[in-house]
Amino acid sequence: MDMSLYQREFGYYMTEKSRIGPHGDYYTSPHLHPIFGWLLANQLDEIKRIMGDPHEFTVLEIGAGKGYLAEGIIDFAQRKLNWKGNWKYIIVEKNRHAIKKLMKQLKAYTGRIEWKTSLEAVDRFCGCVISNELLDAFPVHLVEMHDQFQEIYVISDNTGFKETKGELSTVDLHNYINRFQIPAIRGYRTEINLNILNYLNRLDDILSEGFVISIDYGYSGREYYAAERNRGSLLCYHKHRVNQNPYQHVGDQDITAHVNFTSLKNWGAMLGMQSLGYCPQGIFLASLGIDEIVSNELANSPNFQIEMLKIKGLLFGIGDSHKAMIQYKGKRDLAGLRGFKLKNSLARL
Repeated sequence: MDMSLYQREFGYYMTEKSRIGPHGDYYTSPHLHPIFGWLLANQLDEIKRIMGDPHEFTVLEIGAGKGYLAEGIIDFAQRKLNWKGNWKYIIVEKNRHAIKKLMKQLKAYTGRIEWKTSLEAVDRFCGCVISNELLDAFPVHLVEMHDQFQEIYVISDNTGFKETKGELSTVDLHNYINRFQIPAIRGYRTEINLNILNYLNRLDDILSEGFVISIDYGYSGREYYAAERNRGSLLCYHKHRVNQNPYQHVGDQDITAHVNFTSLKNWGAMLGMQSLGYCPQGIFLASLGIDEIVSNELANSPNFQIEMLKIKGLLFGIGDSHKAMIQYKGKRDLAGLRGFKLKNSLARL
């Protein structure tokens, strides 16, 4: 999965091909409508005020896609929220081809945006980390239960790729299986994403104080490893069609696995990050004032009515499957955030 997605020359996310939109393989929320970024700007505005407008407030977005989320956030922050002064927006993007396109797309914000090719290149800062559909693309381990849990490995011959089973590659997998009580049912197959912990460790290194907003499709640990979900969640996307075969269209299809948000919460807590809220994306966006923004846009432009179908897609469908979670690193005693005003399902994790 790591090579298929991230190999420098031929990995799915590393080539020049367009991956998002009608000529790609899937859509993301920012691609549906810029209101997604506008609403996240509302949440960032509250975070910025909570932090008392530090000397330099930084927004760090990891994996910027086509730049629509950054564009929506920066535009709304400057145009509607009156953000001025000493703040910046950092984009981390591995794909050098994508960076060229992003720079063109976001040319209007030159001077506000900094570009990095890895998290290791980011210096310590105060502010907020944002990711949308990032964690689901972290390479996962596949495990399957027989007399004991075994790991799925990949071999190849002149006919293509094949699976083979072997012992678990690391004790961390044993610990994870026990921690989340993955069902010991013969034939039960699922994924384990250990890279989320590596990611949080890096965020802990670079975030002096601030928040982490993660939006992705996923479940609580109990839902993820329910007995009936016995084939896991590994899916592939190719030309807007879904399949479960990662060994075809190699390097030319997306490979994803749902996020165990309980692991995000637990590992974050281990590093001193407090989980503040968790709920479906649709409810999160509604809490951030989608009705108010839509009413204002309709009042200013009746033609905005034609945008409503796209906006509904953010609230339903993707709005149900995707979850939003916010964590905080710091010493402040915080009450609830605006994004969880209507519902906070943190107790389910």
